Amino acid sequence: MNVRNCRTCGRIFNYVAGPLICPACREKTEEKFQEVKEYIRAHKGVSVNEVAEACDVDSAQLRQWLRDERLEVTEDSALFLNCEGCGAPIRSGKYCDKCKMNMSRGFGQVLRTSHQEPEPPQKHSDDSARMRFLK
Repeated sequence: MNVRNCRTCGRIFNYVAGPLICPACREKTEEKFQEVKEYIRAHKGVSVNEVAEACDVDSAQLRQWLRDERLEVTEDSALFLNCEGCGAPIRSGKYCDKCKMNMSRGFGQVLRTSHQEPEPPQKHSDDSARMRFLK
């Protein structure tokens, strides 16, 4: 059993996976996310600060939801995120499509090289096939 303290409320809980928050705080966070999502739908083009103030949510939490691709910035928004790979403006997530494609290609190459058949041992001349003795 993996027991941890909740980062939000400090209570002890059985940690399984994900963020270090207890199930009760996770449920409250999910309810707050749904509230934010509905507010954004009703008020198109609002800024992060406006949403944070109207829904009583920390702007850092809103940015985290953007990075987790749970929310997306509209094209006409003044707010944008930067790709962690090249710095290009993006609407959600951590990487732009170009950087995602480059990483995917790189991972594919690594997988292909690691799954290649090992080379068969080279045959040596008759002289090297003899037994050697140490003195």
